[in-house]
Amino acid sequence: MELLSQNCPLCGSPQVKPHDRYETQNGTRTIYHCFECDTYFSETFATPIAGLRTPLSRIIEILKARSEGMGLNAVVRTFNVSKKTVIDWEERLGGLKPVLMLYALLDQFLQLVIEGDELYTKVNKNVPPELSEGWTIVLMDRASRFLWELHCGQKEQQLFEQAIKVLVQVIEQTQDLSLFTDGERRYGNLLFEICHELVRDGKPGRPPKRLPKGIRVRLKNKGAKKRVGRPRKKYQAPVPEHPQTNSEVPEHEIHANQIEGLNASMRRRNSAFRRRANTYAKSRQHLQRTLDVFWVVHNFVRVHLTTKVVPAVKLGIMETGLSWSGLFSIRYAL
Repeated sequence: MELLSQNCPLCGSPQVKPHDRYETQNGTRTIYHCFECDTYFSETFATPIAGLRTPLSRIIEILKARSEGMGLNAVVRTFNVSKKTVIDWEERLGGLKPVLMLYALLDQFLQLVIEGDELYTKVNKNVPPELSEGWTIVLMDRASRFLWELHCGQKEQQLFEQAIKVLVQVIEQTQDLSLFTDGERRYGNLLFEICHELVRDGKPGRPPKRLPKGIRVRLKNKGAKKRVGRPRKKYQAPVPEHPQTNSEVPEHEIHANQIEGLNASMRRRNSAFRRRANTYAKSRQHLQRTLDVFWVVHNFVRVHLTTKVVPAVKLGIMETGLSWSGLFSIRYAL
């Protein structure tokens, strides 16, 4: 799968040749002809800039400002552009997330360490946290800082199920995966419920359920000392694991510290997470739109401060990161 290929978007054939050229405000563009299905299409067909007249340089300039923390109203005042236009551009850019996720899941990984945690911000009104839709589940690869999941909603079972379904897809691409969380037991419980397997050991009775071979789940109980009743261990394996899985995990590695660092970064670069009432997202959909843009830019464009490379490059799914103009050349999944 090539992100920037000019294969036919309808039949996927590489039998494509330039047919004609035409002028736009963004320069000269090419119309291609597919000899396989006899279709003509523009080079911007099914891309984020299809049908846009605004110069690409201006779109990139405004979205860069948004991705560095400028609020929506501030962008409208500074760049003299309508709010609906900026929202439309962000929806177009965030719409690349399914394609880029599919591209990431085409690779095989030898070993992954995933951290899981939840971030919180207010949405629309100041309501109690348990009723807020501003909870964001984060699943991040520790070594590369690649974000596998970044989804918001009310802190309920459905939100965790969606995150674990993404994790199951990652598990299918690796033989060794460790999931570390800070106290939240639903990650391990749902993972066990969705992808457990039966271990037949020859003993009478039902075979026991275990996690797949090579999968480990550990959690760190932060408030173990304050809990009423029987105290829990600080570090736990909440679900039974496969007998052939190496279960030895050093306690100092069981944490989600990298996500805590991501939390600080998001509060600088996503205005909806800043602790100012006039920048909170007005709905869950608007918050998710900003998260999708953050996911795309963080994983494939921005060089990480610690690793000094783009997370997708560090993970090994790309040789070089994408440019902003390259992002707008990627086609949506049809």
